[in-house]
Amino acid sequence: MENEFQEGKEEVMQAWYMDDTEEDQRLPHHREPKQFVSIDRLAELGVISWRLNADIHETDEGLKKIRECRGYSYMDIIEVCPEKLPNYETKIKSFFEEHLHTDEEIRYCLEGSGYFDVRDENDQWIRISLKKGGLIVLPAGIYHRFTLDENNYIKAMRLFLLASQFGLHITDLMIISQRGGSILMLW
Repeated sequence: MENEFQEGKEEVMQAWYMDDTEEDQRLPHHREPKQFVSIDRLAELGVISWRLNADIHETDEGLKKIRECRGYSYMDIIEVCPEKLPNYETKIKSFFEEHLHTDEEIRYCLEGSGYFDVRDENDQWIRISLKKGGLIVLPAGIYHRFTLDENNYIKAMRLFLLASQFGLHITDLMIISQRGGSILMLW
């Protein structure tokens, strides 16, 4: 399944190692010189992805196949932007809090774009830019965070194994507290 729906994926997903600056989280944060990360390297970390046609997501047989094969039985759609999300500035900062889950995190970008940051095995941040048509799966147990880019808009489908898997588990909270993180609301 992971080898299907790969054509043109680089057009909707790119990754690179991040710099250490404290500038606006919505900036690209490339290191100088830039250090890009390959799709294959992301796969080594457990991050898998596909490119689909977001314009037909309601009837897309490819999406249906992925959902059936991976057991994603529940989904919802969220729009993150100042006009659609109450308390936008507070929530976008909370999405950027480092956290992990005991289950996969699955997001399909239907419109707009955003960044998913993941930590590699050396605790270095890798920024993954996801655009319309990109579907990404972050593995259980990987430290990650989300932010919008400078466009300040994403419409995304969130996919879950079960409806009850929405949110964090108690074990996640203990791990986050060990790293010194705080949680307001996670995306």
